[in-house]
Amino acid sequence: MKDFKRIVIKVGSSTLTHADGKLDVQQIKKIVKEISILTDQGYECIFVSSGAIAAGMGILNVHEKPNEIDKRQVLAAVGQVELIQLYSQLFFAFDHPIAQLLLTKDDFSNRTRYLNARNTCRLLLEKKIIPIINENDSVSINEIKLGDNDSLSAFVAALVDADLIVILTDIDGLYDSDPRENPNAKRYDKITEITDEIKHIAGTTGSKFGTGGMATKILAAEMAMSNGTDLIIANGDDPHDISRALRGENIGTHFVASEPNFNARKYWLRYATTLSGNLHIDEGAYQAIQKGKSLLPVGITSIDGDFEIGSVVGILFQNEKVGVGIVNYNNQEIEKILGQQTSKIKKILGYQYSDVVVHSDNLVKV
Repeated sequence: MKDFKRIVIKVGSSTLTHADGKLDVQQIKKIVKEISILTDQGYECIFVSSGAIAAGMGILNVHEKPNEIDKRQVLAAVGQVELIQLYSQLFFAFDHPIAQLLLTKDDFSNRTRYLNARNTCRLLLEKKIIPIINENDSVSINEIKLGDNDSLSAFVAALVDADLIVILTDIDGLYDSDPRENPNAKRYDKITEITDEIKHIAGTTGSKFGTGGMATKILAAEMAMSNGTDLIIANGDDPHDISRALRGENIGTHFVASEPNFNARKYWLRYATTLSGNLHIDEGAYQAIQKGKSLLPVGITSIDGDFEIGSVVGILFQNEKVGVGIVNYNNQEIEKILGQQTSKIKKILGYQYSDVVVHSDNLVKV
């Protein structure tokens, strides 16, 4: 095992709740105890906790997760209070202060807010305060509609430069088929690359209280590994399996990362940003991007959307996204200079911010 120091521990709703959706307090106590033990041993733990909507379902006696977003927001608002109050009491018993961070997609896609969240988390860890993080489901429509805490755990790991993510769920790891249906299913102990076969094997069915199945966990693993972070998927029935895995025991499925594929800025561009528009490019520009070069105006054939300088846009070749980048010109300016040589930018616009539309430092292939 690698020498892990900073660990993101993500626990899903199915692990935190009973079958009826009410919080499983005894199980939560075990999880809190395990995180407290790890903290006492010198690990820096960040706790990504699902369960707000599920807790709200239990409090309001709702038996099925509603489809209406406003009803989910109410459940999240009610449930988050009970959830964080319970965590506060339980961690206090182990003499560990906690902090709550409720994040949305915008907190990651907006670069300034992303850096502010990063700074807050790092300061909390320096002061030995355990951050408890959840999606802000009570206010974020997109987060409820599309979000899942598996991906959130990968975003948080990049945010705090974590060495390892541990996802506790209702299954022992990744199997070659569903072990609940096939008793002969075999578990993958170690994975070093997310292949198309691995993605295909991953199921898409989650519990009725969760938002993601194995597919979202594989996506989180892919995100984590691209940032040089390991990830372990393990059964949450016995949270002490986290300590066993850190000792090198064969627990769950371990996704082993090599060197990061992206630096922190390009990881943010690849996964965390919201696109403001698209640039369509020709064959020559596509080949240049594949070689790690910047995007010049001559290689742009058309654009979609209204955006300003510094916006993040998709880069499309033959209508397929091949890159993401930060533009040095707004959409109106690019419309005027697309297809033109760099030497003509100043003559066309009357000024010139840059020789390139998207610099290679601000461009990542997808």
